[in-house]
Amino acid sequence: MRSILCLSLALLFAAPLAAGSPLVANERNLLFWFDAEGKVTAKVELKGAPHDIHVLENGNVLTHQGTEIVELDAQSREIVWRFDARSLATAKKVELHSIALLPNGQVMVALSGEGKIYEIDRDGNIHKQFDLQRDRPHPHRDTRLVRPIIDGDRWTYLVAQEGDGFVREYNRDGKIVWEYDVPLFGKQPKGGHGPEAFGDSVFSALRLQNGNTLIATGNGHSILEVTPEKQIVWQVDQHDLKDITLAWVTTLQVLDNGNIIVGNCHAGEGQPQIIEIDRKKNVVWSFTDFEHLGNSVSNSVVLR
Repeated sequence: MRSILCLSLALLFAAPLAAGSPLVANERNLLFWFDAEGKVTAKVELKGAPHDIHVLENGNVLTHQGTEIVELDAQSREIVWRFDARSLATAKKVELHSIALLPNGQVMVALSGEGKIYEIDRDGNIHKQFDLQRDRPHPHRDTRLVRPIIDGDRWTYLVAQEGDGFVREYNRDGKIVWEYDVPLFGKQPKGGHGPEAFGDSVFSALRLQNGNTLIATGNGHSILEVTPEKQIVWQVDQHDLKDITLAWVTTLQVLDNGNIIVGNCHAGEGQPQIIEIDRKKNVVWSFTDFEHLGNSVSNSVVLR
């Protein structure tokens, strides 16, 4: 059985978690830990809604409350480190949507509104920074999740730029080395957040071991795997999963067996917030807890 860490207001488990580990998940300003049976084992109230969660090697959780980055102790859940990323900004309105621990121990900070990626140490000193290309700048939509692509002691950044509808890979000097324009597939954009909406507001992307890129298209209700040449070689659409409707597709997590954990936000009551699928689009397990996680589970992590 798996366990989970989730960021959200509510969760009613529809089935036990898959074998192996716990879950962490969120809704708005609450962070929940679940055990393998789907029971809440811990809860932390944050002072702002986070959009990113990382479970570190020591079990601590790196997340944020508004623009403040926080590290929570694995046992006590108390804050053991904090840094307000707003102090990095020159823009009047900024939002923080993604953070990551780097191989050198520094922290990557993606600051929307400022439109920059920073590498900082634990004292907040900036060691590197660069500007993002922004076709439609907006403090709420410049970025969603940003993930370092690690190659030994070198790395690039895969940036989900929600407002532009692009996934862009930047090197550490800020040069775009690859990009992908998330398609609308001939459809017209439609407002809203639930299954009825539609767009290319991409939420996350991961670089796979085969060199392809796995993309959660946000309100595109889909998952795409694209080659370096930008060809779609695999996809999951809104109604491809049995008895499940995808809404705002958010976090992606690739397991050792190749299965994929998918975040399903704003899908409505009765729909799972977290789903594990295999490459044949079979649902291995789904996690539904509307009581605790509600309709706004933006992020989750299965602990392995």
